[in-house]
Amino acid sequence: MPSMVEEPTMVLLARHDLKLSAGKLAVQCSHAAVSCTLRARKSHARLVERWMNGGGRKICLKVDDLESLQRFAGQAQAAGLVTYLVKDAGHTEIPAGTVTVLGIGPAPRRTIDALVSELKPY
Repeated sequence: MPSMVEEPTMVLLARHDLKLSAGKLAVQCSHAAVSCTLRARKSHARLVERWMNGGGRKICLKVDDLESLQRFAGQAQAAGLVTYLVKDAGHTEIPAGTVTVLGIGPAPRRTIDALVSELKPY
């Protein structure tokens, strides 16, 4: 059995400054999770299969603002991780095009932990 640090995981980094309702946050995180999974299946099919068979671990963490979100996106992309930035359609709480959530992974837990260890749960 693989150790916990080897198990694949996904993180969803949500902007805390937007003060989204719980329902809106859930939907935005869902967009990120689905899109990351679909992207990862193309390039990392076996990792995605391991991740899904292991329960599809996802953690929602908070970032302060758009600048922080973009910094993490750049770091994740530089590390070769699958990422997806959610831009809202603007039908409900926030203006169209607002970047709300960054999905990263699935990827080995140790790799993701090294990137986001300073962040707190949302």
